[in-house]
Amino acid sequence: MIEKIIESCAKNRFLVFAAVLLLTLGGVYALRNIPLDAIPDISDVQVIIYTPWEGRSPDLIEDQVTYPIVTALISAPRVKTVRGFSDFGFSFVYAIFEDGTDIYWARSRVLEYLQQISGRLPEGAVPVLGRTRTGVGWVFTYALVDESGKHDLAFLRTLQDWYLRYALASVEGVAEVASVGGFVKQYQINIDPNRLSSYGLSIREVMDRIKMSNNDVEGRLIEMSGREYMVRGRGYIKSPADIQSIVVGNKGGTPVLLRDIANVALGPDIRRGIVELDGRGEVAGGIVVMRHGENALNVINAVKAKIQEITPGLPEGVRIVPTYDRSELIRLSIENLQKTLIEEIVVVSLVVIFFLFHFRSAFVPIFALPIAVVISFIPMYFLQITSNIMSLGGIALSIGVLVDASIVMVENGYRHLSEGTKKTAGTAPPP
Repeated sequence: MIEKIIESCAKNRFLVFAAVLLLTLGGVYALRNIPLDAIPDISDVQVIIYTPWEGRSPDLIEDQVTYPIVTALISAPRVKTVRGFSDFGFSFVYAIFEDGTDIYWARSRVLEYLQQISGRLPEGAVPVLGRTRTGVGWVFTYALVDESGKHDLAFLRTLQDWYLRYALASVEGVAEVASVGGFVKQYQINIDPNRLSSYGLSIREVMDRIKMSNNDVEGRLIEMSGREYMVRGRGYIKSPADIQSIVVGNKGGTPVLLRDIANVALGPDIRRGIVELDGRGEVAGGIVVMRHGENALNVINAVKAKIQEITPGLPEGVRIVPTYDRSELIRLSIENLQKTLIEEIVVVSLVVIFFLFHFRSAFVPIFALPIAVVISFIPMYFLQITSNIMSLGGIALSIGVLVDASIVMVENGYRHLSEGTKKTAGTAPPP
């Protein structure tokens, strides 16, 4: 069978060369369009449903939130496993789909089934789908450093939350930019229970008055002297002084303001952790998470370009310091494969030339090795396998097999040609 294939290829050299050329062009196209990453993504196709319900215990959340969502998603199409986790104040449900399922199709099915159970969930528990990302989507991390010493951690975190995060989230391929470190500013109202009791108010009444006062209300149009004037009530809170002026009750015809029963000030939110850079102190920063199925190298390069674009707009003394950059590992993987391929081509060519003293035979490994490597990217492209450390390492190992095959085939062909030439030269010519 193998002899017939070789014979057929020898008789149809033009078709063989044409097929190799087409495969090489296809391999180049696949090589240029295949996603590049350093870490292989072997995670399942999953959709995460996050449901906050503040102040509730895990057992109550398990009965009222997690259980209804899990039982509803079990019957969803192509769902392989549904896992639920209940904690204090929130619930996580992981819907794992079969391999090969489109992530956006899976998210649509989850939304469809969540709409069916929306009436069964308690008031205040609103499910939210997680981002379209995977466990290896963490591709870039940076820190905000103040070299001038004029800005505190609260200012750096505010700059990250309201300026940098939105700018980097607009980059193509970015699923989320998570903020870490620093202090999140919040209005803190510290109520004096003695003064609250003296005015006959409750905590719930104060909370309701604050919520109602943080709002703009519409009025109507008034026509005067041929002009129209819009009447509206402006109550949007912009400073601690606005909160202090909120009316929370009435005593003897005199309005009771919030400052009469509480102290209002700006303060930090509760922190779950800190971020430190090189042992020099705390900083604020962000984590760039890549969207599912994107090219990690392109996303990182786009994020770097965006950072260079917005750097001139930063306050004086504030700069962005990259702390984790996966693109370096990706480039090293590619360079290692290129180096291995060149070394193997040179070594095999020298071996063939040295032992056979036949320069044309050296062209077999010189052309066969890179063509075989390029063609190997075609099935990777159609199978949606990223070019990562594992896949490139497998190609580098397979080069050794190609080297052995090239040397054996060249030596065998050269021997047969040499023996055929000698036999023909020693045969007497016919009479």
